[in-house]
Amino acid sequence: MTKHLLALCIISTLAACSEKPEDVKEVVQRETLAEPQEPAPLWLEEVEGEKALQTVNNWNAKTLSKLTSDERFSELQNEALEIVNATDKVAYGNMQGDYVYNFWQGENSKRGILRRTSLESYQTASPNWETVLDIDALNEKEDKNWVYKGSTCLEPEYIRCLVSLSNGGKDAVEIREFDRDQKAFVKNGFFIPEAKSDVSWIDINTITVGTDWGDNSLTESGYPSVSKVLERGSALSDAKTIFSGEITDVAAGASLFEIDDETDILIGYQYSSFYDSEFFWLKGSEQIKLPIPSKATPAGVFKGQMLVDLKQDWKINEDLTLPLGALVSFDMKKWLEDQSVQNAQIVYQPTERATLSGSSIAKSKVIVTALENVVGKVYAMDFVDGKWQKEQLSIPGTGTLSVSSVSDSSDTIFVNQNTFIKPNQQLIVDVVENTSKVIKSAPERFDSSDLVVDQKMAESTDGTMIPYFIIHHKDIPLDGTSPTLLYAYGGFEVSLTPSYSGTRGKLWLENGGVYVLANIRGGGEFGPKWHQAGLKTKRQTIYDDMISVAQDLIDTKVTSTQRLGIMGGSNGGLLMGVMYTQRPDLFNAVVCQVPLLDMLRYHKLLAGASWVGEYGSPEIPEERAFLETISPLHNVNEEGEYPTIFFVTSTKDDRVHPGHARKMAYLLEQYGHSFEYYENIDGGHAAGADLNETAKRIALEYTFLMQKLMD
Repeated sequence: MTKHLLALCIISTLAACSEKPEDVKEVVQRETLAEPQEPAPLWLEEVEGEKALQTVNNWNAKTLSKLTSDERFSELQNEALEIVNATDKVAYGNMQGDYVYNFWQGENSKRGILRRTSLESYQTASPNWETVLDIDALNEKEDKNWVYKGSTCLEPEYIRCLVSLSNGGKDAVEIREFDRDQKAFVKNGFFIPEAKSDVSWIDINTITVGTDWGDNSLTESGYPSVSKVLERGSALSDAKTIFSGEITDVAAGASLFEIDDETDILIGYQYSSFYDSEFFWLKGSEQIKLPIPSKATPAGVFKGQMLVDLKQDWKINEDLTLPLGALVSFDMKKWLEDQSVQNAQIVYQPTERATLSGSSIAKSKVIVTALENVVGKVYAMDFVDGKWQKEQLSIPGTGTLSVSSVSDSSDTIFVNQNTFIKPNQQLIVDVVENTSKVIKSAPERFDSSDLVVDQKMAESTDGTMIPYFIIHHKDIPLDGTSPTLLYAYGGFEVSLTPSYSGTRGKLWLENGGVYVLANIRGGGEFGPKWHQAGLKTKRQTIYDDMISVAQDLIDTKVTSTQRLGIMGGSNGGLLMGVMYTQRPDLFNAVVCQVPLLDMLRYHKLLAGASWVGEYGSPEIPEERAFLETISPLHNVNEEGEYPTIFFVTSTKDDRVHPGHARKMAYLLEQYGHSFEYYENIDGGHAAGADLNETAKRIALEYTFLMQKLMD
């Protein structure tokens, strides 16, 4: 990682994505009384305010009493616990240096252990694991509440690492230097106090750091705007500034970028919005801007070619325009010499019903993952005689494919394969020989023998056909009686693809439920245009797509309003809130996880300002006027008739503020509308800091759905 640009390492944490605090530092204003135009009191935004927590505890108690007293809850929780704590789970590994590393959580490893083994041992049925870092033991030793948030390691050995530890699951982390061979934190090593920091290695004695330096060094979104170089043995206060952005940016920073074996350069990056950025070669005191468009991201250098992921057209000259959605390249060494990009060319260009999922660099190939009509493909690309060559990797079967391990020092990669009803597999692939074999297979967690998967289409209001997957038992009666759960996200160019979920299969499908996954616009299933169709004031398009899928399920008599429930988290939680207020007649149950719901104040809460590029700004009159039409908090009607909604959030979520769910629940309580509420103290944006809590949350959600859709 340290030899490639790390700009997206921080940007990837900014999205209001799901699966997906003591002393939380808030951006929120500390009003104690609501202003006249506010539909709910702002003291609910005080994360650990006494009055707010008392209100939350009261809501929690009522919901827990209602759901846990249902005889199905205990059974569902036990089934979920058995699955999440199973000892025969696949220990998915990541090759780093001479080892394969795995982070493992189980019944006896609540917060998890980082462990490693050899590649040879990893391919056996019972690898010989060596524990490197035990988070539970660390918590006991330090009397802390640490959640492991990953490591940034010095290549190519991957022994010295900057380990991120989160207090209870927050995005904000404490960073400590760790030696994997010594299995210990480095005495007097690099240390960064808790913040939403961005770090990368330059060499064994030098790192770049973006953190909370004080003096307005954070952006309005709460992320670093100043990057400095820190030498070993120096105090953090003595670090030297190398790049700065603006407080109005989403984030800014700098990291090392390898051009070839002899050439490394520092690149500064500045994200003015979630989707707009500029990159700069930090050449001494000069800052030379990379020539790529604002909606594009460098993706590494291979054989001297700078790879660039395009989210907009790039006009090179009058005769050459490279299209949005493509992976392209240009000669980086030539650009360093004379800033010329006239030799830029396409590496991979998706078709209309396809999208580039990602790219990574192995020793001898560029690995490209793509979705083609929501089916995964993996290609090995090579640059030969000035041209790009493409070869599809031979991976048997179909489904979602993701590259889980790749290194520029090896031609061996790991690929994970997912489907809805077939357990996950991991394959080891030689990208030069184009051979693959399955080395890990997950056990079945539910009976899928009677299940089928179909892909169908629903016509949206503008005539666009919206695909959705439906998983159901064979020969279900098309009489509207099937309890159906519809899941969607619709934002941030996130693609929803087939995946195997033991808890979903065991707790829902085995009990006769139907599951539907909708690929609505706003996601990335069909490239940047699919996403951009729902940006800002065009966002109603996303909601119309969701309504169209729900209506299609009813029209085809798969289900009915009384048997149809919906679920979504974060940005998907906003989707749930909009469905609740715009089309309450279509649904009988709504599960709204870690949601955005106050769209007129979202930009003032925690990381909210970073999402203005997605939603629009309440400070711009035209965009505010549109946001007023969709904001769930501002569109719920006291006289309206609504389905029961279940809010699930976390006190320690320092990305999407728990105040969104709190204020909506407060308003519904004032209006006398039915709702359920569960706010977990730990968990961060994932709403669960450990597997036991995750199992409890899942059991609560499915108990609620059964009460509303099956009774």
